[in-house]
Amino acid sequence: MNLRKGLMFGAAFAAGMAVGPLSHVIAPFGLRANAAESDSANTYRLLTLFGDVFERVRAEYVEPVNDRDLIENAINGMLTGLDPHSSYMNAKAFGDMQVQTHGEFGGLGIEVTQENGFIKVVSPIDDTPAARAGIKPGDLILTLDGKTLQGLSLNDAVDQMRGKPDTAIHLTIKRIGVAEPVDVTMKREIIKLQVVKSRLDGDVGYIRLSSFNEQSDPSIRKAVASLKAQGGDKLKGFILDLRNNPGGLLDQAVAVSNDFLNRGEIVSTRARHSDESQRWNAKSGGDLTGGLPLVVLMNGGSASASEIVGGALQDQRRAIIVGVRSFGKGSVQTVIPLAGNGAMRLTTARYYTPSGRSIQGLGITPDVEVNETAADRPKFGPEREADLNHVLTNSGGTPQASAPPRTDLPAIVKEIPSKPPENWPSFDPTKPETDFQLVQGEAVLRAMAPVNRAAR
Repeated sequence: MNLRKGLMFGAAFAAGMAVGPLSHVIAPFGLRANAAESDSANTYRLLTLFGDVFERVRAEYVEPVNDRDLIENAINGMLTGLDPHSSYMNAKAFGDMQVQTHGEFGGLGIEVTQENGFIKVVSPIDDTPAARAGIKPGDLILTLDGKTLQGLSLNDAVDQMRGKPDTAIHLTIKRIGVAEPVDVTMKREIIKLQVVKSRLDGDVGYIRLSSFNEQSDPSIRKAVASLKAQGGDKLKGFILDLRNNPGGLLDQAVAVSNDFLNRGEIVSTRARHSDESQRWNAKSGGDLTGGLPLVVLMNGGSASASEIVGGALQDQRRAIIVGVRSFGKGSVQTVIPLAGNGAMRLTTARYYTPSGRSIQGLGITPDVEVNETAADRPKFGPEREADLNHVLTNSGGTPQASAPPRTDLPAIVKEIPSKPPENWPSFDPTKPETDFQLVQGEAVLRAMAPVNRAAR
């Protein structure tokens, strides 16, 4: 079967689908000989212990239990105990994940993860019931139709959010900075994910990329071509908005990076076994913009594949990163199909930016820090990779925690405020002029010099 490479942001799921980011899909599941494995006799004793517990539960639990449920729960517990991004998917969840990589799925349009028993919103997907209902990143979903989600697995919670199109569902959520629970009612829809939106803001081409699926690179290429045709010689450059983009397919992250690069490394991965490590380089002539200035917007919801793109463009000095520190997921997951049509998602490698740094637990530090609001946002629960349980260590990369110091920033960055003034208008997604990070990003862009004017 064809190998697919991709990345996953946490144990993230979209309400109605598993989030499609897969790193590696490989055909048969097998065991690999390893001289460092535990003593076989001890292993057999532990397997006997598992069998004893299994039989005791089957025989004596207060109610009859399904053998498949017991085994699947045990497998999932084994994987989720490793790190936040390894997990087991039954046949339905695996099928859902495969569907979403094509960009169409059913549900509410919420990307969610689980931490400490809470179902937490990673990001609402643009133009979905969740986005229109005002669901925000960081919201904790407490109940669905009056029933608590406490004690449910992420799969079970997502299943409850699914349903027939046009059926209503009521959510009670805990929102950061809001004392009382927030009640939200919305109707389920078939979600057709439009991963790229673009527009011409005067002399600046704005491109919003919401996730990395099979549509991402083709959609970016169309958007760049359209904006260049609209802007003509007046076009000053491009804004690539990766805010609240939780990631997706690795091959798409590489392709999107190459859409703005002509040369140099994009990303490398290092696995436990050196023969499985890989490196991806940009292809000559790949920059679709002809070297026009590029600014990338990132925030704490920018993760995984988004961080690969941001890290590559930052390290190669192709773009200036504006915003706040990104999520910090620097690992790669392999999706391995199993008997019975399920699969396991297993962390198999770390990835590194072109300068050799790992962003695991650290994130991408912006070149120009610009916050969304003037108020300090209170913290409620985990916000970034480093806040999660069982996180991987940051190892194998260069010592520096951020990109090497830049000497190519335009002088205007010294004048860019890190927070909006008190009289700044409230954010309105229909009015770009209220988006403080975007406004400052455009100011930086207009002060940049083209990278390769002759290539236009």
